Amino acid sequence: MAAPIRVAIAGAGGRMGQMLVESTLASPTSFVLTAALEMAGAPLLGRDAGAAIGRTTGVLIADDIEAAIRQSEVLIDFTRPEGTMRHARCCAEHHCALVVGTTGFSEANKAELAQLAQHAPMVVAANMSVGVNVLLKLVRLAAQRLSGYDIEVVEIHHKHKVDAPSGTALALGEAAAEGAGVKLADAAVYAREGQCGERQPGTIGFATLRGGDVVGEHTVLFCGEGERVELTHRAGSRRNFAVGALRAAQFVAARRAEGSGGIYTMEDVLGLR
Repeated sequence: MAAPIRVAIAGAGGRMGQMLVESTLASPTSFVLTAALEMAGAPLLGRDAGAAIGRTTGVLIADDIEAAIRQSEVLIDFTRPEGTMRHARCCAEHHCALVVGTTGFSEANKAELAQLAQHAPMVVAANMSVGVNVLLKLVRLAAQRLSGYDIEVVEIHHKHKVDAPSGTALALGEAAAEGAGVKLADAAVYAREGQCGERQPGTIGFATLRGGDVVGEHTVLFCGEGERVELTHRAGSRRNFAVGALRAAQFVAARRAEGSGGIYTMEDVLGLR
């Protein structure tokens, strides 16, 4: 039997980080938690990574990125762009694979990640959910077949989410644009207010809602004359994101072991290409 994959988790004190810790501990034959990271000054520094879920792991939440990465095969990062970029640079230096669920990267960030990935393979996805990644495939197909239909992307998340539209909504927009044979940068409409005129053919609209504790809901509407097709994903728990992230960790650990670099997506992980 192969040894468990050594996993470090960034943002270990947050909601997603705690779910990743719990899911990693729930699969002891496949994964072992080697490190848990938080930013300097975080209140949970020095606490056991499993304390919030009633587990004693012996792994203390720390802010030493290099120490965490040196002892790990894969870092899973669902934090913010500035933190993820620091982690990615360290992963490239020490040839540690990386699973990135962070959203909100700039074009410069994306270009740098592509360079760093030559030294440390990465899975980068706006959403690690298996269901969402199947939805992306369906949206692309629908946009190919429903020529001339108006496309709208609607999403709702909890009130604490800081970026809008969500990374998943943007990925759905990209899938729709690809299927329709257009560039999202040319077709996207991110806001409508006042006397904005009629909807322009070929555009892809976005609507963003924030409130309460909604984990995440996304709907892509294809609106035609006399009919409407809606493709929806609703997340009731962060567990599905953690399950997908661990599948990605297995995938990218194998790429690291064979000496492969590059950026991969959940389509690669799930064999959807």
